[in-house]
Amino acid sequence: MKELELKYGCNPNQKPASIAWQLVKELKEATGLPAAASFKHVSPAGAAVGLPLSETDKAIYFVEPDAQLTPIACAYIRARGADRLCSYGDWAALSDTCDAATAQYLKGEVSDGIIAPDYTPEALEILRSKKKGKYNIVKIDPTYVPAEQEHKDVFGITFQQGRNNYKIDESLLGDLVTENKNLPDAAKRDMIVALITLKYTQSNSVCYVKDGQAIGVGAGQQSRIHCTRLAGSKADNWYLRQHPKTLALQFVDGIRRPDRDNAIDVYLSDEYEDVLRDGAWQAVFKVRPEPLTAQEKKDWIATQTGVTVGSDAFFPFGDNVERARKSGVSYIVEPGGSIRDDNVIETANRYNMVMAFTGMRLFHH
Repeated sequence: MKELELKYGCNPNQKPASIAWQLVKELKEATGLPAAASFKHVSPAGAAVGLPLSETDKAIYFVEPDAQLTPIACAYIRARGADRLCSYGDWAALSDTCDAATAQYLKGEVSDGIIAPDYTPEALEILRSKKKGKYNIVKIDPTYVPAEQEHKDVFGITFQQGRNNYKIDESLLGDLVTENKNLPDAAKRDMIVALITLKYTQSNSVCYVKDGQAIGVGAGQQSRIHCTRLAGSKADNWYLRQHPKTLALQFVDGIRRPDRDNAIDVYLSDEYEDVLRDGAWQAVFKVRPEPLTAQEKKDWIATQTGVTVGSDAFFPFGDNVERARKSGVSYIVEPGGSIRDDNVIETANRYNMVMAFTGMRLFHH
């Protein structure tokens, strides 16, 4: 296996860094659709399958009107668009050959590298122009099978465990523990997206998914309710970007993508005055926008429905379900096994949700 020295590992003094491609590989195998992920550090900021983009999608992901869109390009655009702030400086992972459409979109984004099973000549030419030719372009052997045993050396101690090769597919979704057992195919697909994303997300982790796309990933929190809140707030932010006021924002000509993304994030936050005050808004907007009030945000988020939430370990209390409901969650997938499962199920029943217990924990450290 060829070793590639990258810019840095965990920190600039730690080389080489390793690359994960398993998430998109498993997502493609489980759904039959091209898949992409936007990785930061050890967790995906977003993951998605290659479903077509709606006109609203194109608007909030800033897709050029004349852009060519292929399934793998749509997968990456959606994965990157889930959390554009966290995807800044990402590694792009693709399940399929990187084509010119994907490379062209990626060319304008701040990204550290890409990993894919292959590249078209046109895509390579485009990507080689990034970072003055220093953009990391990695070709993975799609037939590569890692060792069954994983090792990690930390301060003279070697940790060893079997690789997590548990197969995630629809067979895991048969144990529906709620009164409502109406689980449509689209929700099954979203549960699969959530579970595979969680499998490769730093634990504790919770993932909100809609239409084959992770819209909020909460990773690495010591408390599960904090994961649920963090991921839920990201899902809310994703949905608020579709609010008419947000879509109507008029940016100054030539604004850099990161500056535009930061401005939207601040505009949607409680610190909106930082970008709307005199002397600040003129650097970003052509016209000073009206604030999106707290009540407007609440009313808009209340219209969100059909969201799936997944957890890498059981929900210990019903408060996680209560928080998920506020972000439009209709479907829940989690391992089950808490001594308070009855309380969690009761809470889900209160809101006519469908909940599946998988019996499989997906911790990742």
